[in-house]
Amino acid sequence: MSDPTSLSDQLSDAEWLSELAEIGRSRGYFRRLGLRHNAIHIAGSDDVLVVGFDTIATARSGSASGIPHGMLLSEVHGWSHLSLLAHEPTWFRDEQVQHFVDRLTDQGFFESYERVIFYGVGSNGYAAAAYSVAAPGATVILTSPQATLDPNIAPWDDRFSRYRRVDFRRRYGYAPDMIDAADRVVLFYDPFEDLDAMHAALFRGPQVLKIRVRHGGAGLGRLLQEMNVISQVVTAAGHGYLTETHIYRALQRRRRHLPYLRNLLNRLHVEERHMLVGLLCRYVTTDRNAPRFRHHLELAESKLVEAGRTLPPAHNKTGSADQVPGSSRT
Repeated sequence: MSDPTSLSDQLSDAEWLSELAEIGRSRGYFRRLGLRHNAIHIAGSDDVLVVGFDTIATARSGSASGIPHGMLLSEVHGWSHLSLLAHEPTWFRDEQVQHFVDRLTDQGFFESYERVIFYGVGSNGYAAAAYSVAAPGATVILTSPQATLDPNIAPWDDRFSRYRRVDFRRRYGYAPDMIDAADRVVLFYDPFEDLDAMHAALFRGPQVLKIRVRHGGAGLGRLLQEMNVISQVVTAAGHGYLTETHIYRALQRRRRHLPYLRNLLNRLHVEERHMLVGLLCRYVTTDRNAPRFRHHLELAESKLVEAGRTLPPAHNKTGSADQVPGSSRT
């Protein structure tokens, strides 16, 4: 197998896009879709097509190689890949993108693959869900997606005020309606992120599997990529053995992932749950140098002593006493 494709992080965005365009032209095609979007198709096997939606910023940070995460995964497995890129968050609502997907549908492009997987995060997750209607029977993997920004449906989401003029009422508009023909939809979200949870509640249906990842925060998509959870889920979907059990096993990686554990520590500290802070910090500092967690361990122990309490006896990490607080399925 040849070395994986990589692009330098020293490139400007324009240089990076130019390099990616050359990769597309040499292995499939590159299309400009108006002024704000591009499509890159990498031809691989006819078994699996991964369709990824990214902004240039998320694509460049999506993998250590500096290429879209879905493209890297497809390259590793020899699959085909279609990468849709926006220059900024657009929710892919431009007519040029819609016409491009229409043409692919008319040409039977998606039907030529055994399995099709759509993937995206946030505004890109909205697009992955919305355009998945073009490939009935697809698997759709979403992280913290918006359902719509239509003010008549989601007036409570005030995070994207500068994009309020984006029209979500035309074709491919309301993402929860566009997933009806999907074989399976896996939706990751943090229930403590209120607006993300409200959008997640709008996605319904027997094919929708909602995975609550508490303490993932606003950067949940990046955390899941860093922990290789998305890689495992997409790989399992591509090989046809994706199950709920498989997903939760992949999520066990968060018990050793410091950025996730820091999110958990922050919440427990703010809530003044000194016992849980102590258990978490003792777990983390057992076999690694983590000054922040050591400091909070000492602080928690002091607070517990003031209250006439102490931490329970420590067990080894394979035992039950020091399981990471908050790491259960719910």
